Amino acid sequence: MNSLKRKALWLIFPFIFLSQSCGIYSFSGASIPANMKTVSVQFFENSAPLVVPNLSQQFTEALKDRIRNQSRLSIIRDNGDGNFEGRITDYSIKPASVTGNERAEATRLTITVSVKFINTLNNELSFEQSFTRFDQVNGSNIQSQESAMIERINKQLTEDIFNRAFANW
Repeated sequence: MNSLKRKALWLIFPFIFLSQSCGIYSFSGASIPANMKTVSVQFFENSAPLVVPNLSQQFTEALKDRIRNQSRLSIIRDNGDGNFEGRITDYSIKPASVTGNERAEATRLTITVSVKFINTLNNELSFEQSFTRFDQVNGSNIQSQESAMIERINKQLTEDIFNRAFANW
């Protein structure tokens, strides 16, 4: 029995060792340096020509939620080891396809966010970039679906931003 326990330990040991590595990699795909402990997310102003009243708050909170759920970082008000700031630069609703009688068969909602990320621990990982995502629905009347579309787009945008900042994609 002692030999069996020893063999089991030798089989389990590599898995324990790999899962307890240096703390840089996580299963979310993020490569957050071990010395990075905090991040701050500034309010993303909406400077798009078409303004949706709650979009700034929804996007800012969605980015904070993404960081909370996919990293070990603490979110603080200012002066984090990493800092996100930016603004919503475009919000547009346009026909994606038109039928023969000039009616919108599908409508596309597009959101563009300009983001500046400052990594105070390694400036080479800092960036300034615009991110654009869209969602599309059938028909031309999107008012009833606009809220759900914004939520889906925010999810995609925050994933892109998180990956750019922490997964080096």
